[in-house]
Amino acid sequence: MRRRARRLLAAVALATACAGALVTGCSTVNPYYDPTKPHHRPEGFQNIDPAAWMPRSFGEFFRWQRERRALEIPAPNMDLAAIVPDLGFIRGRTNHFSVTWIGHATALVQIGHTNVLTDPHFSERASPVQWAGPKRWQPPAVHVNELPHIDVVLISHNHYDHLDENSVRALNAQPGGPPLFVVPLGLERWLESVGISHTRALDWWDSVQVKDVTVHLTPVQHWSRRTLADTNTTLWGGFVVEGESRGRTRRVFFSGDTGYSKDHFNEIGKRFGGFDLALIPIGAYEPRWFMSAQHVNPEEAVKIHRDLRARLSVGIHWGTFELTDEPLDEPVADLAAASNRLGLGEREFITLRHGETLRLDPFDNP
Repeated sequence: MRRRARRLLAAVALATACAGALVTGCSTVNPYYDPTKPHHRPEGFQNIDPAAWMPRSFGEFFRWQRERRALEIPAPNMDLAAIVPDLGFIRGRTNHFSVTWIGHATALVQIGHTNVLTDPHFSERASPVQWAGPKRWQPPAVHVNELPHIDVVLISHNHYDHLDENSVRALNAQPGGPPLFVVPLGLERWLESVGISHTRALDWWDSVQVKDVTVHLTPVQHWSRRTLADTNTTLWGGFVVEGESRGRTRRVFFSGDTGYSKDHFNEIGKRFGGFDLALIPIGAYEPRWFMSAQHVNPEEAVKIHRDLRARLSVGIHWGTFELTDEPLDEPVADLAAASNRLGLGEREFITLRHGETLRLDPFDNP
């Protein structure tokens, strides 16, 4: 009964937050509207594929929640506990290329002397409130006050498991000055509403130079909403980060949340000529009838890896929050099966433990 009660509370939070699907809210005027861009609408933004309109309907959401209450989602068999992070390494200002998985979609990417943090989430719950909603199975592997000085924060979209107010406020107040928050169009207004002004908003294919890296916003297939009145009024996207470490150009892709769109990822791979590292979601994909347009499963994640021409991919967005119907550790097994089925090399698409750092210098011995 307690488990079902927790799920009911989670459903309430999801219904007003990130993973649910409620009726579209009130229309607003899109100040960025450009009629020559197919992802722009007068009242907001859309996916280019008309079959990928989101969010799902009110009725579909409650069908999912009704079916979910009948499930008994097994507890994970894997040990999901964080390892002790190598704070000495990640806090050092040496010239290196590495990634540290903090949990869910939060990763610290270090290229040369530039520290980039993706979709920072350090709160206990992925929810508008901290007394209900999806709760962490594991605390953040690295706490905000243990991070090195962050130069760039990338926020892919405004769902509560990717944009957490307490976390961005803490980063904005970090010693040494705030990072630059690089966001899709519209999110800079939300950040300004919570006192964060050091921002740069991008449209798809726009870019900005930050310290020693260039950041590009790319298309992905998803949607946005934080309240019932702002559905798709802000843009969403993935990011490419290009920089240099030890005299070599490094190129990283971070997708945020996405459904599978071959056209998007093939175009990204062609434009940038492949990637040294891709951070691709592998969790929060069941049931497929509800999630497929917005969250890839591990087999689709492998297809993204190939479309991007990535040399190495790391699976993220799993094992931290129980957002959907698959067990928390199932994405790892499904990724291994998909990689084997599709002929990937053993170390081509991997997962990390919470808190684990992957050093990518030299790249041939990750």
